Amino acid sequence: MRLAVIPARGGSKRIPRKNIKPFCGKPMIAWSIEAALQSGCFDEVIVSTDDAEIADVARQWGAGVPFMRPAALADDHTGTIPVVRHAVEWFQQVGRQPSQVCCIYATAPFVQGDDLRRGLDLLLANVCSYAFSVTSYPFPIQRAIRITELGRVEMFYPGHFSTRSQDLEEAWHDAGQFYWGKSKAWLEDPAFFTPSSIPVRLPRHRVQDIDTPEDWLRAEWLFKAMQSEARLM
Repeated sequence: MRLAVIPARGGSKRIPRKNIKPFCGKPMIAWSIEAALQSGCFDEVIVSTDDAEIADVARQWGAGVPFMRPAALADDHTGTIPVVRHAVEWFQQVGRQPSQVCCIYATAPFVQGDDLRRGLDLLLANVCSYAFSVTSYPFPIQRAIRITELGRVEMFYPGHFSTRSQDLEEAWHDAGQFYWGKSKAWLEDPAFFTPSSIPVRLPRHRVQDIDTPEDWLRAEWLFKAMQSEARLM
């Protein structure tokens, strides 16, 4: 079986109740659930949560909540991999064996079913453990600067002060939307950023981390602009 796991704990602090806060007309988590369902990739789309209200909202939008996440996996320090591993092990214990598993973040309203399908195709077509979303940095990281304790600036890589931007290697970062992995990889080999992973490239305008109120506002502006453009096409 192919499984989508959407982690959504109840204890968000910087944006309270972030996972179910209304975003452009729907609870934030609804966008991830709908993309997973519309992709046609999955036999099961589930939400892993420790929160009864989040569980209710998830069910209303079509996801399953077959278990409540243990408290030990719902604190501020628990990463994504243990949560997905727990879900895989739960299904194994009830006699169902996931083959490919995709973790989709609950706060990824820009995620699209077509991208999820591309990720699955890449995972199946290559000898790899994972396929996950990435996007490019908008500015060469080799020319990044830091602000010092004295309020001055200095380059991270002074040797590139005179290097032309077009001569610098393009850099990419985790887009924070989804992570396809083979079941065995989630259980045994949790390292993402290695040659065993395949990138699923996304355009920068469809990538936005949402960790602060400012991030949220920017994401809504961008999302509404994209919706308006789509209606005109």
